[in-house]
Amino acid sequence: MSRTILDIQDFSMVFGGLRAVDHVNMHIDEGEIVALIGPNGAGKTTLFNCVTGVYTPSEGNISVSGAGSGKVRTNGMKPNKVTELGLARTFQNIRLFSTMTALENVMIGRHPKLKAGIFGALFRDKRTQEEEKKVIQDSLVILRKLGLERYANETASSLPYGAQRLLEIARAMATEPQLLLLDEPAAGLNPQETKELDDMIKRIRDEEGITILLIEHDMSLVMSLSERIYVLDYGKLIAEGSPGEVKENPAVIKAYLGE
Repeated sequence: MSRTILDIQDFSMVFGGLRAVDHVNMHIDEGEIVALIGPNGAGKTTLFNCVTGVYTPSEGNISVSGAGSGKVRTNGMKPNKVTELGLARTFQNIRLFSTMTALENVMIGRHPKLKAGIFGALFRDKRTQEEEKKVIQDSLVILRKLGLERYANETASSLPYGAQRLLEIARAMATEPQLLLLDEPAAGLNPQETKELDDMIKRIRDEEGITILLIEHDMSLVMSLSERIYVLDYGKLIAEGSPGEVKENPAVIKAYLGE
């Protein structure tokens, strides 16, 4: 039986009088590709923000199981601590360091893995220099895996839009996540780029052993990629199942896919 990486129990998020997410239960198992879908304003990104430590849930529990540790409750945990547990994310609106090169953006993702302290940074001892070389090599490997190596020394802002989307994924992968949360990775991509993204996400799961949870509006991508789908509407979970089950669900057809 697969290990559950992310377990969300009776989770709600309230802003003032607005219940953005309402008593949601979800789980993501190791090795899955799972989609979270729903209309705009359904609470999908709010859920991502709570899982990754941006917000503290109003009610319920979010727990993460590390590869070598038991279940850890992450409610109220700072984002960097959630990252250390093996969760990494991308954003709906691209958040790269635009004046830095593609390579430097990925190197920043490697930062939590560095062991050199302030002494090493100040005095540049041999160990620090060797660690920096390894960070560069590791970052180039990640760029190569995502087909971005040719952009290594170009500033992030000068990259084609599709390459910027992939660079955000590369930076998240640099943290060595067990679970990668992708917030609308196909937004703004043309059909060819979306097909390449589909192939890339499958490769990340199959070759890197990284579990995927994605928010996405492109239904053809969702149906092609996902093994399971959760559907939110007005903050409530209205359906869960395989792509075939979700596509035929009357509540989903009414709320989202169009009658």
